[in-house]
Order: sequence, then C-alpha cells, then structure tokens
Amino acid sequence: MRSNFKFFLLFSILSYANLQISMAGDPDILTDFVTPPIGSIDGNFFTFTGMRAPVNATFPITFKVTKASMAEFPALNGQSVSYAVLQFPNGTVNPPHTHPRASELLFVLMGSLQVGFVDTTNKLFTQTLQQGDVFVFPKGLVHFQYNCGTNTQALALSAFGSANAGTVSVPNSVFNTTIDDQILALSFKTDVATIQKIKSGLSG
Repeated sequence: MRSNFKFFLLFSILSYANLQISMAGDPDILTDFVTPPIGSIDGNFFTFTGMRAPVNATFPITFKVTKASMAEFPALNGQSVSYAVLQFPNGTVNPPHTHPRASELLFVLMGSLQVGFVDTTNKLFTQTLQQGDVFVFPKGLVHFQYNCGTNTQALALSAFGSANAGTVSVPNSVFNTTIDDQILALSFKTDVATIQKIKSGLSG
C-alpha cells in the first residue's frame, strides 16, 4: 500500500512537471493589454516606428538585425509576438544561435538565404530559400541563416511567438564568456592556443 502511494505521488509530480513544460511560454494576461505604470496612453503607445530605419537607410555593409521586441516596443508586453528585420549583405551570416522562449517564422523578402537548424538528435535540416519563401525554426533549437550570394543582398522578416524571444549566440556564449580556456580546449578536443585564437577572432 505504501509503495502504491509512493508511485502515485511520483506519477503526480512527473505529470505536473510535464504539464508545466508543455505550457511554457509567455504568460496569459487578464486584461486587453499591459499599460505602463505611469501616464495615459493613446495610439502612439501601440505604434513602433523603429522599422523606418532599415526602410529608409542604405543597406548595411555587415549583417544587421533591427528588433521590435518588448524591450524596444513595450506595447508587446503580454501579446506573445515580436518581429525582427534581418539585413544580409552578400556573403554574410547570422551565426548559429537559439531563441529559448520562442519559435521563429522567417519570411524572405529579397534575395536568397541558406538556412538550417539542428534538432536534439543532432540532425541538420537545411534549405535554400528564395524570395517569398517562409521557413520555421522550432523553439530553442540552434539555427543559422547565410547569404551565400556573391553579389546579391538579402532581406528577411522574422516573427516570434514571444514578446521577448531571447537570443543566445553560440559563438559568443561559448567563447566570449569566462569559461576557462582549458575546459574549452578539452571540450573541443584541441589546445588552449587554438581556443585563444578563436576568442581573439571573435573580439575583433
């Protein structure tokens, strides 16, 4: 009888944990929208003009992201959506990274992009996208985008299922932190000098 109770308790705890994992994401709000703590609001609060910059400016010479997330656009708080405009000069890459709190829907507006993600079994899924194509990157998985064109620019719009998707850059989170060089050398089966060379390349 006691063992049955222990089994039931363990089953209940695991079921609750699985339920919490399956419900992970932006919390639901109990109002139409989340207002700032002070002042009154009007239509300006629900308008973001930051995307005018990439529309009206000359194309950058390096890869550039312009975000409309909760940090830049407070009206998104509680709405579970955000955007980013990605500008790729020829031959540039958005390095491998993850979004821990959201899946990403990428829409190619101009040019062509090679994209891919790696699942939890280390299988790589890749595709070459043309203008008008849409690709989904599942939540939390490592992914990248690359403009392999030699003389063509690429422009894409990313939509996220979170107001604050978060971005974890794989190169930066591994090599631009204070993880000991010896640990990195052992992890990548190389030597400390190679690790330091990689670090110096990323910091430049």
